[in-house]
Amino acid sequence: MTDSSIRHDWTLDQVEALYNLPFNDLVFRAQSVHREHFDPNKVQLSTLLSIKTGGCPEDCKYCPQAAQYTTGVEAEKLMPVETVLEDAKRAKANGASRYCMGAAWRNPKDKDLDQVIEMIQGVRGLGMETCVTLGMLTGPQAQKLKAAGLDYYNHNVDTSRDYYGEVITSRTYDDRLDTLENVRGAGINVCSGGIVGMGETRADRAGMLITLANLPQHPESVPINMLVQVEGTPFFDMDKLDGFEFVRTIAVARIMMPESFVRLSAGRETMPEGIQALCFLAGANSIFYGEKLLTTPNPENNRDMAMFERLGIEPLRSEDLATLNAAE
Repeated sequence: MTDSSIRHDWTLDQVEALYNLPFNDLVFRAQSVHREHFDPNKVQLSTLLSIKTGGCPEDCKYCPQAAQYTTGVEAEKLMPVETVLEDAKRAKANGASRYCMGAAWRNPKDKDLDQVIEMIQGVRGLGMETCVTLGMLTGPQAQKLKAAGLDYYNHNVDTSRDYYGEVITSRTYDDRLDTLENVRGAGINVCSGGIVGMGETRADRAGMLITLANLPQHPESVPINMLVQVEGTPFFDMDKLDGFEFVRTIAVARIMMPESFVRLSAGRETMPEGIQALCFLAGANSIFYGEKLLTTPNPENNRDMAMFERLGIEPLRSEDLATLNAAE
């Protein structure tokens, strides 16, 4: 699908003007854009499993898996393939159509990829979309994952370029963009978003979305995370972001990237259902589904299903995804 409304030239003034719209006007505009590209009453369910937890050498100030912080998260080895596939089967039985696997690496070693590739092929054999997040990737590594049949690679930019140094110093913003370029160059779908509620300004939230929307091709999936505060990390006890500001960020992301899946991601455990419902109205059409998001809690499956029933929302099925992909 091509659309003349797809833009890659957003300016900070333009995006801040969207944020500054009256709330009802912003949500109405976002919902109108959403309906042009998606069924407004269907949401994709994705499940995320930490296949290699803890011991990460990075210094991301929000992350309980960083080795330098004392958070109670112990370093573990890469999971056996069979264990991962059993979890994927349960996720599929519970309605998930995409299965995401995350490893706490700065960048994977080539030998690590062989076991991950077995996982990707096994999950694809179950009829599910596959996604992995493994840290920084070289071009040849991205090509290897593509050859294995990987559908999506997640690598978040996290925040704006201006605020990035307040969050992470162990890798640069351009390192992240280089990985996204390697992933795109290999023909893998890009999953990239960020985290809000880390002490950034509204201009920083706008800047993060500008980075993503002004890429040569929009990410197919854009996860928007609310900071989950974990004791032991530098961002513990940060002032919490207002829920309506989070909804505004979802709405602006939907307007700027009309054909992308916008995922309501981390932070749902403590997010009131009314705010979640507003996020769906503002254009969110994907959630992480299951008991955990890597190492932090996530709403239980039956709670999500009960919420969907009250809202008249249905999970997006594999057949629906096939139809959307064919339309593109």
